[in-house]
Amino acid sequence: MKFRPLHDRVAIRRVDEDARTTGGIIIPDTAKEKPMQGEVLAVGPGSRSERGEVVPLDVKVGDQVLFGKWSGTEIKVNGDEVLIIKESDIFGIVEVAKQAKKAA
Repeated sequence: MKFRPLHDRVAIRRVDEDARTTGGIIIPDTAKEKPMQGEVLAVGPGSRSERGEVVPLDVKVGDQVLFGKWSGTEIKVNGDEVLIIKESDIFGIVEVAKQAKKAA
């Protein structure tokens, strides 16, 4: 099954956080909080302005984003848990620093 969000909605896959603390303590599944970071899987065409024109979204497929802990609705698509949220519920895009290639 293919899934395409409508309007200004975005499909996100939560990114699992590390199960260890910086001190090396392993956190059990029952004590973990829901991750607030995810990868954009699909985006809708955009919202409509007052003039009826479609305003495209700022996020695109593949972006890493931060969102509210209790934002959106969780659904299952092809057995995978996907979070559907409005673009306005996204706090920002996480820009991952590219590692400099070592000169050989």
